[in-house]
Amino acid sequence: MSDIVTEAVTQLSQKIGTFDGSVKFVIEDEGAVMVDQDGVRASDEEADCTMTADAETFQGILAGEVNPTAAFMSGRLKVDGDMGVAMKLGGALS
Repeated sequence: MSDIVTEAVTQLSQKIGTFDGSVKFVIEDEGAVMVDQDGVRASDEEADCTMTADAETFQGILAGEVNPTAAFMSGRLKVDGDMGVAMKLGGALS
């Protein structure tokens, strides 16, 4: 597992903990992080929503330096699946 994925699990665990729904973050060339009712973990499972970004964009979102909505609108963050789940998670990251 990459250091970026490990750090993402740590940060998301602190910010979100558990989540009603399931979201997978795919960090290009690094791995995937799952967030659901069981918590946050490095995993590549099926999810209600999948968000894909490069490592720089993802780290910026976690640091609060990149707005997830702006990243989506500019094409730096791709969202597949349930957009309502994505928006709910975006609110939890703020």
